[in-house]
Amino acid sequence: MKDYYYDKLLNIHTGGYQKESHKSFHYHPYEPTQYSALEVLFSNYELKSSDRLVDFGCGKGRLNFYVNYFYDASVVGIEMDETFYQVAVENRSSYLKKTKKSKDEVNFYCCLAEEYQIDPLENHFYFFNPFSKEIFMKIINKILLSSEQAEREIELILYYVSDDYIFFLENDTSFELKEEITLPAYKNDPYERFLIYRLN
Repeated sequence: MKDYYYDKLLNIHTGGYQKESHKSFHYHPYEPTQYSALEVLFSNYELKSSDRLVDFGCGKGRLNFYVNYFYDASVVGIEMDETFYQVAVENRSSYLKKTKKSKDEVNFYCCLAEEYQIDPLENHFYFFNPFSKEIFMKIINKILLSSEQAEREIELILYYVSDDYIFFLENDTSFELKEEITLPAYKNDPYERFLIYRLN
């Protein structure tokens, strides 16, 4: 029901799943973050209009449109699958037509996540278990390098995060756990949670 409500509100189409990833075992199948989970996340986590969020493995752009619509933050979606990317671009057109938001604040790029060049204005990075630890490590290292070149507060938002991600962040980087946001509707699944890591 929430899928229909929010997609209609935002004038987009973001449902569906990908049965299996056809590119590489390093990349996991597409699954959009449930709107009910986004409601819980953003009732506990604050974004400002000055923030710029990057969603790695954005699929059809659900998170991007939700964040831009409700919080006026700039958003970037990175998607390697050309079909999902095209849907995200089409969603962007219909979203902007309805909402009259600035087209400069919603952008999508079709490329491998590890090839994306981190912009010095980007300070929030979202990961819904999109790829292997090896790819994740490459991206985190690029974020860390970017923070050295342009110092700023940086936070990671991790959903359904693997133990490998956590081990790497806590043992090999200067990111520290800031907050854990649990989802009451999925209390029997320990992975159904958001972890917020801040760069110290």
